Amino acid sequence: MTAMADHDAAPDTDATTATNAPDQPAAPTPDEVGAMYDEFGDMLAMTLGGAAVHVGMFVPHDTPLRTPSLVDLADLAQDRQTDFYIDTLDAAGATALLDIGCGGPAVRLAQRTGAHVTGITVSHQQLARCEERASAAGPDARVTFERGNVMDLTYADASFDAAWSIDCFAHLTDRPAGLREARRVIRPGGRFLLTEFSRRGTPPADEEAAFTRLWASPPPTPFATLLTEVQEAGYEILTVRNMTPNSMLAGELMALLYQDRRAEIEERYGKELTAQTDALIGPYRRFCRRYLEYHVLVLRTPEA
Repeated sequence: MTAMADHDAAPDTDATTATNAPDQPAAPTPDEVGAMYDEFGDMLAMTLGGAAVHVGMFVPHDTPLRTPSLVDLADLAQDRQTDFYIDTLDAAGATALLDIGCGGPAVRLAQRTGAHVTGITVSHQQLARCEERASAAGPDARVTFERGNVMDLTYADASFDAAWSIDCFAHLTDRPAGLREARRVIRPGGRFLLTEFSRRGTPPADEEAAFTRLWASPPPTPFATLLTEVQEAGYEILTVRNMTPNSMLAGELMALLYQDRRAEIEERYGKELTAQTDALIGPYRRFCRRYLEYHVLVLRTPEA
Protein backbone atom coordinates (compact mmCIF):
# COMPACT_ATOMS: atom_id res chain seq x y z
CA MET A 1 0.00 0.00 0.00
CA THR A 2 2.92 2.36 0.61
CA ALA A 3 4.10 1.98 -2.95
CA MET A 4 0.59 2.62 -4.21
CA ALA A 5 0.38 5.87 -2.27
CA ASP A 6 3.68 7.18 -3.64
CA HIS A 7 2.24 8.62 -6.84
CA ASP A 8 1.79 12.11 -8.17
CA ALA A 9 -1.63 13.25 -7.11
CA ALA A 10 -2.91 16.79 -6.98
CA PRO A 11 -3.14 18.05 -3.40
CA ASP A 12 -6.56 18.73 -1.97
CA THR A 13 -6.33 22.41 -1.23
CA ASP A 14 -9.81 22.46 0.29
CA ALA A 15 -9.17 19.72 2.82
CA THR A 16 -8.06 20.40 6.35
CA THR A 17 -4.43 19.33 6.77
CA ALA A 18 -3.97 16.72 9.51
CA THR A 19 -1.59 17.52 12.32
CA ASN A 20 1.41 15.18 12.25
CA ALA A 21 4.49 14.82 14.34
CA PRO A 22 7.61 16.18 12.62
CA ASP A 23 9.01 12.69 11.99
CA GLN A 24 5.75 11.29 10.61
CA PRO A 25 4.78 11.42 6.93
CA ALA A 26 1.89 13.65 6.04
CA ALA A 27 -1.50 11.96 6.02
CA PRO A 28 -2.91 11.57 2.50
CA THR A 29 -5.59 14.00 1.46
CA PRO A 30 -8.99 12.77 0.24
CA ASP A 31 -7.94 13.47 -3.36
CA GLU A 32 -4.77 11.43 -2.87
CA VAL A 33 -6.74 8.51 -1.44
CA GLY A 34 -9.17 8.73 -4.34
CA ALA A 35 -6.31 8.84 -6.83
CA MET A 36 -4.77 5.73 -5.28
CA TYR A 37 -8.01 3.77 -5.73
CA ASP A 38 -8.43 5.19 -9.25
CA GLU A 39 -4.95 4.03 -10.27
CA PHE A 40 -4.49 0.87 -8.22
CA GLY A 41 -8.02 -0.45 -7.69
CA ASP A 42 -7.43 -3.25 -10.17
CA MET A 43 -4.25 -4.26 -8.35
CA LEU A 44 -6.15 -4.44 -5.08
CA ALA A 45 -8.78 -6.65 -6.71
CA MET A 46 -6.03 -8.89 -8.11
CA THR A 47 -4.37 -9.31 -4.71
CA LEU A 48 -7.23 -9.05 -2.17
CA GLY A 49 -10.11 -10.38 -4.26
CA GLY A 50 -12.62 -8.75 -6.55
CA ALA A 51 -15.80 -9.28 -4.50
CA ALA A 52 -15.03 -6.38 -2.16
CA VAL A 53 -12.07 -4.22 -1.21
CA HIS A 54 -11.71 -5.24 2.40
CA VAL A 55 -10.09 -7.94 4.53
CA GLY A 56 -11.82 -11.29 4.15
CA MET A 57 -12.80 -13.64 6.99
CA PHE A 58 -10.14 -16.26 6.50
CA VAL A 59 -10.60 -17.28 10.13
CA PRO A 60 -13.98 -17.20 11.90
CA HIS A 61 -14.14 -14.57 14.63
CA ASP A 62 -14.53 -17.19 17.37
CA THR A 63 -11.47 -19.20 16.30
CA PRO A 64 -8.31 -18.28 18.23
CA LEU A 65 -5.25 -17.86 16.04
CA ARG A 66 -2.26 -16.41 17.81
CA THR A 67 -0.03 -16.05 14.75
CA PRO A 68 -2.10 -15.32 11.63
CA SER A 69 0.35 -16.62 9.02
CA LEU A 70 -0.27 -18.63 5.87
CA VAL A 71 1.14 -21.69 7.61
CA ASP A 72 -1.34 -21.27 10.48
CA LEU A 73 -4.20 -20.89 8.02
CA ALA A 74 -3.03 -24.04 6.20
CA ASP A 75 -2.97 -25.97 9.49
CA LEU A 76 -6.41 -24.70 10.40
CA ALA A 77 -7.76 -25.72 6.99
CA GLN A 78 -6.29 -29.21 7.37
CA ASP A 79 -7.84 -29.68 10.82
CA ARG A 80 -11.21 -28.58 9.47
CA GLN A 81 -10.89 -30.97 6.56
CA THR A 82 -9.94 -33.82 8.89
CA ASP A 83 -13.04 -33.18 11.00
CA PHE A 84 -15.14 -33.10 7.84
CA TYR A 85 -13.71 -36.47 6.80
CA ILE A 86 -14.45 -37.96 10.23
CA ASP A 87 -18.05 -36.77 10.03
CA THR A 88 -18.37 -37.98 6.45
CA LEU A 89 -16.94 -41.44 7.18
CA ASP A 90 -19.61 -41.79 9.88
CA ALA A 91 -17.92 -44.69 11.65
CA ALA A 92 -20.05 -44.55 14.79
CA GLY A 93 -19.90 -47.85 16.64
CA ALA A 94 -16.72 -48.99 14.90
CA THR A 95 -14.03 -50.54 17.09
CA ALA A 96 -11.24 -51.03 14.52
CA LEU A 97 -10.39 -48.53 11.78
CA LEU A 98 -7.63 -48.50 9.16
CA ASP A 99 -5.85 -45.31 8.08
CA ILE A 100 -4.17 -45.95 4.72
CA GLY A 101 -1.30 -43.53 4.14
CA CYS A 102 -1.47 -42.37 7.73
CA GLY A 103 -0.49 -39.08 9.30
CA GLY A 104 -1.69 -36.76 12.03
CA PRO A 105 -5.41 -37.38 11.29
CA ALA A 106 -5.15 -40.92 12.70
CA VAL A 107 -4.90 -39.59 16.26
CA ARG A 108 -7.77 -37.18 15.67
CA LEU A 109 -9.85 -40.02 14.18
CA ALA A 110 -9.27 -42.19 17.25
CA GLN A 111 -10.11 -39.33 19.62
CA ARG A 112 -13.33 -38.46 17.80
CA THR A 113 -14.64 -42.02 17.28
CA GLY A 114 -13.31 -43.91 20.30
CA ALA A 115 -12.15 -46.69 17.96
CA HIS A 116 -8.68 -48.15 17.73
CA VAL A 117 -6.98 -46.84 14.59
CA THR A 118 -4.23 -48.71 12.76
CA GLY A 119 -2.22 -46.46 10.46
CA ILE A 120 0.04 -47.65 7.67
CA THR A 121 2.54 -45.75 5.54
CA VAL A 122 5.50 -46.49 3.27
CA SER A 123 7.41 -43.50 4.66
CA HIS A 124 9.87 -44.03 7.52
CA GLN A 125 9.74 -40.33 8.37
CA GLN A 126 5.94 -40.20 8.41
CA LEU A 127 5.95 -43.28 10.61
CA ALA A 128 8.27 -41.55 13.09
CA ARG A 129 6.12 -38.42 13.11
CA CYS A 130 2.98 -40.46 13.69
CA GLU A 131 4.64 -42.15 16.66
CA GLU A 132 5.52 -38.72 18.05
CA ARG A 133 1.91 -37.58 17.71
CA ALA A 134 0.68 -40.74 19.40
CA SER A 135 3.13 -40.25 22.26
CA ALA A 136 2.03 -36.63 22.68
CA ALA A 137 -1.60 -37.75 22.80
CA GLY A 138 -0.89 -39.91 25.85
CA PRO A 139 -1.23 -43.59 26.75
CA ASP A 140 -4.92 -43.70 25.82
CA ALA A 141 -4.39 -42.60 22.21
CA ARG A 142 -5.72 -45.94 20.80
CA VAL A 143 -3.51 -45.80 17.70
CA THR A 144 -0.98 -48.20 16.20
CA PHE A 145 1.33 -47.31 13.34
CA GLU A 146 3.05 -49.75 11.01
CA ARG A 147 4.91 -49.69 7.75
CA GLY A 148 2.61 -51.08 5.10
CA ASN A 149 1.64 -50.96 1.44
CA VAL A 150 -2.05 -50.84 0.55
CA MET A 151 -1.41 -52.73 -2.69
CA ASP A 152 -0.25 -55.72 -0.62
CA LEU A 153 -1.76 -55.67 2.87
CA THR A 154 -0.76 -58.21 5.51
CA TYR A 155 -4.03 -58.13 7.45
CA ALA A 156 -6.59 -60.90 7.45
CA ASP A 157 -9.89 -60.55 5.61
CA ALA A 158 -12.49 -58.34 7.32
CA SER A 159 -10.02 -57.08 9.95
CA PHE A 160 -11.48 -53.56 10.11
CA ASP A 161 -14.94 -52.07 10.51
CA ALA A 162 -14.11 -49.17 8.20
CA ALA A 163 -11.16 -47.39 6.60
CA TRP A 164 -10.10 -44.18 5.00
CA SER A 165 -7.30 -43.07 2.71
CA ILE A 166 -6.60 -39.36 2.43
CA ASP A 167 -4.52 -38.27 -0.58
CA CYS A 168 -2.68 -41.60 -0.68
CA PHE A 169 -4.12 -43.39 -3.72
CA ALA A 170 -2.69 -40.72 -6.01
CA HIS A 171 0.74 -42.28 -5.41
CA LEU A 172 -0.20 -45.85 -6.35
CA THR A 173 1.22 -47.57 -9.40
CA ASP A 174 -1.70 -50.04 -9.31
CA ARG A 175 -4.81 -48.32 -7.97
CA PRO A 176 -7.15 -51.26 -8.71
CA ALA A 177 -4.94 -53.50 -6.55
CA GLY A 178 -5.15 -50.98 -3.71
CA LEU A 179 -8.93 -50.82 -4.04
CA ARG A 180 -9.22 -54.62 -3.96
CA GLU A 181 -6.94 -54.95 -0.94
CA ALA A 182 -8.82 -52.27 0.99
CA ARG A 183 -12.10 -54.01 0.22
CA ARG A 184 -10.67 -57.35 1.39
CA VAL A 185 -9.67 -56.11 4.85
CA ILE A 186 -12.88 -54.12 5.49
CA ARG A 187 -15.75 -56.16 6.88
CA PRO A 188 -18.82 -56.74 4.70
CA GLY A 189 -20.97 -53.65 4.68
CA GLY A 190 -18.11 -51.50 6.00
CA ARG A 191 -17.41 -47.99 4.76
CA PHE A 192 -14.32 -46.73 2.97
CA LEU A 193 -13.64 -43.00 2.56
CA LEU A 194 -11.29 -42.25 -0.31
CA THR A 195 -9.92 -38.95 -1.62
CA GLU A 196 -8.39 -38.85 -5.06
CA PHE A 197 -7.11 -36.44 -7.66
CA SER A 198 -8.24 -36.66 -11.26
CA ARG A 199 -7.50 -34.86 -14.49
CA ARG A 200 -9.79 -32.83 -16.68
CA GLY A 201 -8.88 -31.79 -20.20
CA THR A 202 -5.50 -32.26 -21.84
CA PRO A 203 -2.75 -30.49 -19.90
CA PRO A 204 0.59 -29.49 -21.42
CA ALA A 205 3.21 -32.16 -20.85
CA ASP A 206 5.43 -29.92 -18.72
CA GLU A 207 2.59 -29.03 -16.34
CA GLU A 208 1.50 -32.62 -15.85
CA ALA A 209 5.13 -33.67 -15.40
CA ALA A 210 5.60 -30.99 -12.74
CA PHE A 211 2.66 -32.42 -10.79
CA THR A 212 3.83 -36.02 -11.04
CA ARG A 213 7.37 -35.10 -9.96
CA LEU A 214 6.38 -32.94 -7.02
CA TRP A 215 3.64 -35.35 -5.91
CA ALA A 216 5.60 -38.56 -6.65
CA SER A 217 2.69 -40.01 -8.57
CA PRO A 218 1.68 -41.42 -11.92
CA PRO A 219 -0.28 -39.02 -14.15
CA PRO A 220 -3.81 -38.45 -12.82
CA THR A 221 -6.59 -40.16 -14.76
CA PRO A 222 -10.02 -38.77 -15.69
CA PHE A 223 -12.56 -39.08 -12.90
CA ALA A 224 -14.59 -41.56 -14.95
CA THR A 225 -11.64 -43.95 -14.85
CA LEU A 226 -11.63 -43.88 -11.06
CA LEU A 227 -15.37 -44.56 -10.90
CA THR A 228 -14.95 -47.53 -13.23
CA GLU A 229 -12.15 -48.97 -11.11
CA VAL A 230 -14.17 -48.50 -7.92
CA GLN A 231 -17.14 -50.35 -9.36
CA GLU A 232 -14.97 -53.12 -10.80
CA ALA A 233 -13.43 -53.61 -7.35
CA GLY A 234 -16.92 -54.39 -6.07
CA TYR A 235 -17.78 -51.30 -4.02
CA GLU A 236 -21.13 -49.59 -3.74
CA ILE A 237 -20.73 -45.82 -4.13
CA LEU A 238 -22.60 -44.03 -1.35
CA THR A 239 -21.56 -40.41 -1.93
CA VAL A 240 -19.27 -38.41 -4.19
CA ARG A 241 -18.31 -34.83 -3.36
CA ASN A 242 -16.39 -32.56 -5.67
CA MET A 243 -13.92 -30.55 -3.59
CA THR A 244 -11.81 -29.22 -6.44
CA PRO A 245 -11.73 -25.62 -5.13
CA ASN A 246 -9.80 -26.91 -2.12
CA SER A 247 -7.12 -28.55 -4.26
CA MET A 248 -6.85 -25.38 -6.35
CA LEU A 249 -6.33 -23.26 -3.24
CA ALA A 250 -3.84 -25.79 -1.88
CA GLY A 251 -1.81 -25.45 -5.09
CA GLU A 252 -1.88 -21.66 -4.80
CA LEU A 253 -0.88 -21.81 -1.14
CA MET A 254 1.97 -24.24 -1.80
CA ALA A 255 3.39 -21.92 -4.47
CA LEU A 256 3.14 -18.86 -2.20
CA LEU A 257 4.67 -20.59 0.80
CA TYR A 258 7.46 -22.01 -1.34
CA GLN A 259 8.44 -18.53 -2.47
CA ASP A 260 8.03 -17.11 1.02
CA ARG A 261 10.15 -19.81 2.66
CA ARG A 262 12.55 -20.51 -0.17
CA ALA A 263 15.62 -19.58 1.87
CA GLU A 264 14.66 -22.10 4.57
CA ILE A 265 14.04 -24.75 1.93
CA GLU A 266 17.38 -24.12 0.28
CA GLU A 267 19.16 -24.38 3.62
CA ARG A 268 17.40 -27.69 4.33
CA TYR A 269 17.66 -29.32 0.90
CA GLY A 270 20.54 -27.55 -0.83
CA LYS A 271 20.90 -25.27 -3.84
CA GLU A 272 20.70 -27.94 -6.55
CA LEU A 273 17.42 -29.52 -5.45
CA THR A 274 15.90 -26.10 -4.74
CA ALA A 275 16.86 -24.89 -8.21
CA GLN A 276 15.15 -27.95 -9.69
CA THR A 277 12.04 -27.21 -7.65
CA ASP A 278 12.08 -23.58 -8.80
CA ALA A 279 11.50 -24.79 -12.34
CA LEU A 280 8.56 -26.98 -11.29
CA ILE A 281 6.53 -24.68 -9.05
CA GLY A 282 5.10 -22.51 -11.85
CA PRO A 283 3.92 -25.41 -14.07
CA TYR A 284 2.65 -27.25 -10.97
CA ARG A 285 0.57 -24.26 -9.94
CA ARG A 286 -0.91 -23.90 -13.42
CA PHE A 287 -1.75 -27.61 -13.53
CA CYS A 288 -3.56 -27.43 -10.18
CA ARG A 289 -5.50 -24.37 -11.31
CA ARG A 290 -6.52 -25.54 -14.77
CA TYR A 291 -6.54 -29.32 -14.94
CA LEU A 292 -6.70 -30.92 -11.48
CA GLU A 293 -9.89 -32.14 -9.83
CA TYR A 294 -10.31 -33.48 -6.32
CA HIS A 295 -13.11 -35.73 -5.06
CA VAL A 296 -14.12 -37.40 -1.82
CA LEU A 297 -15.90 -40.73 -2.18
CA VAL A 298 -17.62 -42.78 0.49
CA LEU A 299 -17.81 -46.41 -0.57
CA ARG A 300 -19.34 -49.52 1.00
CA THR A 301 -18.13 -53.08 0.72
CA PRO A 302 -20.70 -55.70 -0.31
CA GLU A 303 -22.76 -57.36 2.40
CA ALA A 304 -21.86 -60.98 3.09
